[in-house]
Amino acid sequence: MATELGTLQRVELREVWQHEEYHFTPWLAETGNLAALSDAVGLDLELMGLEVAVGPYAADLVCMDAMSNTPVLIENQLAKTDHNHLGQILTYAAGLEAKTVIWVASRFTDEHRAAIDWLNEITHEDWQFFGLEIELWRIGASPPAPRFNVVCRPNDWSRAVREEAAKAEGNSPTRSFQLRFWTSFRDYRAERKQGAPKPSAQSWQSFRVGRTGFQLEGVVRHSEQKLAVRLYINCADLPIKGVFRYLEARQGEIHAALGFPLVWDELPEGKGSVVYVVRDNCPLDDEARWPDWHEWLSATIAKMDSVFRPLIRPLQPADLPPTDGPALVAPG
Repeated sequence: MATELGTLQRVELREVWQHEEYHFTPWLAETGNLAALSDAVGLDLELMGLEVAVGPYAADLVCMDAMSNTPVLIENQLAKTDHNHLGQILTYAAGLEAKTVIWVASRFTDEHRAAIDWLNEITHEDWQFFGLEIELWRIGASPPAPRFNVVCRPNDWSRAVREEAAKAEGNSPTRSFQLRFWTSFRDYRAERKQGAPKPSAQSWQSFRVGRTGFQLEGVVRHSEQKLAVRLYINCADLPIKGVFRYLEARQGEIHAALGFPLVWDELPEGKGSVVYVVRDNCPLDDEARWPDWHEWLSATIAKMDSVFRPLIRPLQPADLPPTDGPALVAPG
């Protein structure tokens, strides 16, 4: 019997959002929607304000990138790009001293795409300009589902590689390997429409997990021929060791949800705490096997995100155990 499949149908944006300021901007500012935008551009965006005053004008959204602790300007429109919005973006970015700019529109004209690409070409690596098209789709009578398509992005996807490569040339073979590995990993995820941080010559790459002070990190250990994925806890708004013990006490349910065990290291003498899983015996010098390692890292990061994110995001101080005694660990 043949499987019956639905048909994707494009939905006009103004069927859902009639007004940019009153409907679309508040929707984009919601936590889940901002997280989807964050994933599309590979940043960790936290909302700072809506319709933020810049002199006599108002910027649609101002966020903070939790990874770099720098402001991010988001300007949106429910139509194709135009010169007015391009001018507003430059004005607002200057007034806010925002070095990361995200322009969201229903469609980018060739001229405005070229303008964003040019800005990325001529600016220092600290500046980032993104252009995203937003679409709505439904299947049959289903609710419309949004999709962000990145149509132009910072040249740091090539610019940072060039600069890191120049640095790595004067450093160890390990740093050179790490840069090549993470560049390949970025390309692997880009082919699958998944975000990834800028490639670097360090041993880890960080991913957002829904709350400042928590991050998932993919780790490559060239000398040991192993990979790891770790949750690093280094929050400022909660007691770090209390968070660790809260999660550790639930390790049985966490391991069951993940389908694999984790190593729990409170790091009693350190500031942060870490929870991780290791994959041993990875022939990392065989570049033909790198897609296998990229797949494992991506799948493990996604799985740990799905389990830890709903535990981390609602945490309040009252939820946490005291940290002046031994940890209470549930069997796991």
